[in-house]
Amino acid sequence: MSQPDTREFRDALGQFATGVTVMTTATEEGKPVGVTASSFNSVSLDPPLVLWSLAKSAASMRVYEKSGGFNVHILAAHQEEISNQFARPGDDKFRDIDWKPCDRGYPVLPEYAALFRCETKFQYEGGDHVIFVGKVMEYETRNSPVLVFHQGAYAELKSGTKAGGNL
Repeated sequence: MSQPDTREFRDALGQFATGVTVMTTATEEGKPVGVTASSFNSVSLDPPLVLWSLAKSAASMRVYEKSGGFNVHILAAHQEEISNQFARPGDDKFRDIDWKPCDRGYPVLPEYAALFRCETKFQYEGGDHVIFVGKVMEYETRNSPVLVFHQGAYAELKSGTKAGGNL
């Protein structure tokens, strides 16, 4: 094994296929904020907790740190363009998107495979990222294939039977 070279380390991490999410929140003035993230993961069933991380250098970092919560949109397989739109830097990520605010003012996108509405419970230092842990207050699941990211590109899930066994 070798010591991590940044590019090689990133490539090695890319061997792990992930789902694609868009995290949304709002500024104190109610302006919508969103970012694409593949760092989403479950933490606990009781209480229901999830986590994700954001680069400390992200322009939206201060908003997520102060907002008190966020919505997690697990993207459906056909939502590559939404993923790309929220991954790009810029202030107009909600352009041409018919979003609606939830009761806490955080944007809810019109389409998703699953939605988790979360209250931020913890924020942890994680090297060049901050790890956000949220308590799931509400969720919704739709019967849609999900968008997957693997080796630096979008990928398709192989359809077939569900695997047996316990993980």
